[in-house]
Amino acid sequence: MRVDIEGQSAELAVFMAQVRQGIENQPSYVDVTVATDPLARHVHVAVSTDSLLTHAHAAVATDLLPRHAHVAVSTDSLLTLVHAGVATDPPPCHSHVAVATAPLQVHVAVATDPLPSRVHVAVETDPPPRNAHVAACQHLGNEYSCNCSDGYIWSNEFCYNFKCCSESTCTHVKQITRLVCITKVQVYLRGTSTLNKNTWDSDKIELLETAFRRLNGFKHLNITSLRLCNRTLDFVVELSIKFETLRLHGIVSALEVSLGAVFTIDSVGMVTIESMEHSVPHMSESMLKCTLEEASSRSGWKIKRMDKWLELNNDSVVTLDTSCTTEEYKSCTTMTLHNLTSHWMGTYECEFMSESIRHTATTELRLAPLPEYIFMTAKPDTVDCSNGTENVTVDITATIDNNSDKYEVWWSYNGGNELETAAHSSGYNFKAVISCTRTIEAHYVNVTFKNNKDQEKSGGLDIRVIYDGDRFCKEDVLWPKTSDGDTVIKQTCPEGRIGFESRTCTGNQWQPVFSKCVSPQLFNLSRAAENFAKGQETTPEAAVAIFKGLRNNSIWDSNSSGRMADLNVSIHILELMANASESNTLQNNVLPDFIYAASNILDQTWDGDNDTSVIHNMSTIFLRSVEGLVKNIQMNHEQELITHNLALNICPDGNCEVTIFNTTISMNKTSGLSKILGVKNMTEKLPNNFFNMVPSSILISALLENKEESFLEISMEFIKEHQKSEKSLCVFWNSTVGWSNEGCTVKSDTSNSTRCVCDHLTAFSALWFKNDKSPPTLSTLTTIGLSVSICSLMIFLISQFLMRSAVVKTNVSYFYHIVMVNIALFLLLAHCSFLVSSLINLSKHPPWCIIVTVCKHLFFLTTFCWMLCLSFVLVHHLIFVFIPLRKKVFTFLCTVVGYACPVLIVGFTYMYCKYSNQDYYDENCWLVFKKPFQGSLCSFLLPVGTITFTNLCCVVIVIVTLMKTPGPDGSTADHKETAKSILKVVFYMTPLFGLTWTTGFLLYMVDRKTVHFTVVDYSFCILNSFQGVFILLSGCFADQNVRGELLKLLKVYLKRRRNENVKTSTTCMKNK
Repeated sequence: MRVDIEGQSAELAVFMAQVRQGIENQPSYVDVTVATDPLARHVHVAVSTDSLLTHAHAAVATDLLPRHAHVAVSTDSLLTLVHAGVATDPPPCHSHVAVATAPLQVHVAVATDPLPSRVHVAVETDPPPRNAHVAACQHLGNEYSCNCSDGYIWSNEFCYNFKCCSESTCTHVKQITRLVCITKVQVYLRGTSTLNKNTWDSDKIELLETAFRRLNGFKHLNITSLRLCNRTLDFVVELSIKFETLRLHGIVSALEVSLGAVFTIDSVGMVTIESMEHSVPHMSESMLKCTLEEASSRSGWKIKRMDKWLELNNDSVVTLDTSCTTEEYKSCTTMTLHNLTSHWMGTYECEFMSESIRHTATTELRLAPLPEYIFMTAKPDTVDCSNGTENVTVDITATIDNNSDKYEVWWSYNGGNELETAAHSSGYNFKAVISCTRTIEAHYVNVTFKNNKDQEKSGGLDIRVIYDGDRFCKEDVLWPKTSDGDTVIKQTCPEGRIGFESRTCTGNQWQPVFSKCVSPQLFNLSRAAENFAKGQETTPEAAVAIFKGLRNNSIWDSNSSGRMADLNVSIHILELMANASESNTLQNNVLPDFIYAASNILDQTWDGDNDTSVIHNMSTIFLRSVEGLVKNIQMNHEQELITHNLALNICPDGNCEVTIFNTTISMNKTSGLSKILGVKNMTEKLPNNFFNMVPSSILISALLENKEESFLEISMEFIKEHQKSEKSLCVFWNSTVGWSNEGCTVKSDTSNSTRCVCDHLTAFSALWFKNDKSPPTLSTLTTIGLSVSICSLMIFLISQFLMRSAVVKTNVSYFYHIVMVNIALFLLLAHCSFLVSSLINLSKHPPWCIIVTVCKHLFFLTTFCWMLCLSFVLVHHLIFVFIPLRKKVFTFLCTVVGYACPVLIVGFTYMYCKYSNQDYYDENCWLVFKKPFQGSLCSFLLPVGTITFTNLCCVVIVIVTLMKTPGPDGSTADHKETAKSILKVVFYMTPLFGLTWTTGFLLYMVDRKTVHFTVVDYSFCILNSFQGVFILLSGCFADQNVRGELLKLLKVYLKRRRNENVKTSTTCMKNK
């Protein structure tokens, strides 16, 4: 035996001498080390054994022993601290030593025999569980009677191995050396059980309670509710210890079999959750951590919103991690929240799943928020200083999204500061006195909000001032008087819509109202998609609900004022879901609703905004979102979906050849799942960086999953939609540069189709272009012809003016004269308009381009309407010989047909295009042709085609009438005269009736690649650009009366010139 004493206390030396003397008679393998601190009343005793005895006898002098001694007991495998409270007087025969343990305690059962000088110590040598202590036992004959102290309970291991559970007294532990008690904890099991057939009664509830009583620490079972005709039971089980999940699984499985029921159970108290105890700063980062001592199959996080738990997943704000497990904690999950805003304050729940049992824990996340939005308004909206006022007081109101938080608020007007500490019912208010003295500096008001973390956020408002002499827009109902260049925003929408409207004042004219008012359904869908993209409620059910809602709300009235706003938010929803699909897998069940919703969006008119860059941006986002969703949605092999504007085809491993929208696509591959998407009505909305080239209406996007081939080609054969194409290009869509032909080549180009081959697939789109640019020779010929025609028409009009009295002698000649003058006048104006647009590029000046387009549309249409009047007069005179046409009827008819009809057609077309958000003109300042019966050009082609056909019928009637007119004797000479008359009719009437324009319709029927097209194209150019010359010839020189009158005028003119010359010569002779 060895005793080491360190210290300087004499009293302690005497005490240790007695300890030495009492120990010398004991076995030699017990070592005691005692060390003292400066206070002798606290003694630290270290006891170590080679192989610790169950009973160690120690004689301890109690008179010198301090009241509280700290004993360090060391075994072969464990060194821990034991805090023992020892009475200093001799203990009674049966005294119990109360032993309390520190972390990682050794469990020591201490009892005394009848001899006070001998103490029996039972020591457990294995390491005990955490938060455990040794049971207090009494020696009763041949057995011990042991109990756990207050606040402790028998451990699960001890309970299930030795049948000593909960807080019961254990009386059969004579040969048991491991007596472990665990600190009590509150654990709740919230369960729901639904019977398959029967209903719940007292016997079944008693069976339920009996089963749960088998759990250690069972306190009681409470029935909270009975639902669904007493078939569904909600209950709560309270325990005093953390249970073993495997044992609970066994109990639940046995109950499901015996009762014929289905159980779901949530536990509270099994999981430890760690979070910030204090509020975190705005836009900071916070981490929550949950641990479970047992292994689990899955973990997750949720946030509570409006009494509903929303599931969280990885995204830009949320980062989940499960790599924090240890030997002690077999399940662990952390959630890190980045850039926190007030939106993320609330209750969070972590969960660990183990079959039908869910272990949960909740915590509150508190944040020192700042306003997300600061909306500032001024009353009046615009300061009117044009009436000579010196100063105007403006009431400024700042409204924030959450008015319940407390902030320090500073206002500043042009540098001044004022502190306001609280908000009023209407928001935060400030009065600014605006000087009406003109200044180059703008008037502005700023408001600053400061939270309890000394973080600040500011908002500003520019005060609009109208000085004397400034241009402004007058007050217009809801829109106040506003200075030139300013935009007014109103937080008002029509009934049944949510958002705002804005309107800009340009000069002294209000621009159209720009609406951001959307339907409540789309607004709610947008909020749901934002939460999904942020990682909240990223469940398959939530994704299905979003796409189904978008499908049902993506069909709008074409005349709806909020149509463009609905279109914008619909595309935004697709963009949010596409971004979310990068980190959250979307299942196949969302595919049909997604495809139909995207098709519905393309069915809408996208021309509601005059700024084409807005349409281009929308179309780019739409295409990128659709491609992203097609890429990330899980799809079945050999799946196919076809809608009006979208068609999706899935090809499994191996070569792929499909036809989508009459476009044949083939891919040579050995492996990988290919997704081929066809899109209609998309290319025309994308920005076109190829000048004078028009895209095909079909777009093909091809994607390949699990790509292993180092080289891959895709071949596409596009059917030509426009027969005017001179040049074909194979291109793909690049969101940064636009259309690009890099990596794509034209393998074959026929009159009907173009075959493209490309060597890449990533976000690939293949397009076919056509070239509408006219050859230089044709443009030159058009310019010359129009110039000559204009001069000819001017000569014709002058001649008609000079010879009116001589030519107009009867009603028929009067009618003919009026019609010919109108035809020549409006054709002259039309040719002048066309010549201007040909020589000057007006595409960069939209107002002038609109004016020229309207002029060409109106003047050409008016010309044809007067040609129709001419044919009517001719046929009436030819057929109704004895029924003359009255002047009043003629005047009324020509006024309606010649003036009213073209004005109404042009006006209606322009207004329809404007208010239906369709293009009225193109970059050439001419009407737009999209497809048959679509586009503003249809309002020209349809009436012109109708009039041309009618005039052609009139010519046929005249020819037939001439052929039926019998000659005096039916000789050959008479037939020759008839043939001459017919030729004259054809020659005279073709230009006057506009029959030369029939060649224009042939341009849409002849193959552009053939020689016939070139012949027709040049024929149309020559016949119609020189139409004024033909009218001059047929209407002036070919008319016998006009020709005779011209000859008379010419003779008179020549005779007058000759007389003047003779007179001049005579005068000269006299002067000589």
